[in-house]
Amino acid sequence: MRHYSNAYVIGFATAVCLVCSIVVSTSAVVLRDRQERNKVLDRQTKVLVVAGLLDEGQKATPEEIEQLFDNNIVSKIVDLESGEYDLDADAASYDQRKATKDPALSREAPANKAGLTRLPEEALVYQRVEQGQVLSIILPVEGKGLWSTLYGFIALAPDTRTIKGITFYEHGETPGLGGEVDNPSWKALWPGRKAYDDDWEPAIEVIKGAAGPVEEDPYSVDGLSGSTLTSRGVTNLVQFWLGENGFEPYLEKLRSEGGVS
Repeated sequence: MRHYSNAYVIGFATAVCLVCSIVVSTSAVVLRDRQERNKVLDRQTKVLVVAGLLDEGQKATPEEIEQLFDNNIVSKIVDLESGEYDLDADAASYDQRKATKDPALSREAPANKAGLTRLPEEALVYQRVEQGQVLSIILPVEGKGLWSTLYGFIALAPDTRTIKGITFYEHGETPGLGGEVDNPSWKALWPGRKAYDDDWEPAIEVIKGAAGPVEEDPYSVDGLSGSTLTSRGVTNLVQFWLGENGFEPYLEKLRSEGGVS
């Protein structure tokens, strides 16, 4: 058996590590644009699903997703405090999550059950529009579950009260338990439920056990079996973003103006 000196072994190992690091670094740089595009496509897909333009699990090419999104979805930047649109902002390039981490574009969050520490000054909202008529308002939501921060969207009807859908595009909850927020059957329980009570207070909640029919129990959604903390987290994050520190000023403005614009 041939024996190699320690210097040879160390040199060889160093060379292998160097080559591998170059390959990994090069791949990361080369694939960065594709990865970013895939993130955008995934988010657009979730918006289309919650807007009722794509079915859960429906296959579509990137070109089809982009065309469907561009033809049916309008993106707008909203000032969370005033509820006004920022007409000078570029919705196509705005990254709300980056803005949340930027002290110049965000503020400290008040004490809240959703586990949020900072809030962006402005948020990116979507509207499904058909023949000039708004069919749904799609709001980004986020908050702590059991193990992770959940990021998703909730869609409201033009009355700003009736829920049309909910979906999550990123989380780290336990598969089969809290991860059931991805289950189409559970998400199908949300449409028709009411986000606000008669006094316009956020009222929708994920309860422990089974909720009644929409007509009899409009403010409740079935709990996630075996995942009380994730269920509670979904309630907290949805109620936060429907509240005064979230999109309430925006939705109130829409109602006061007599409709969605």
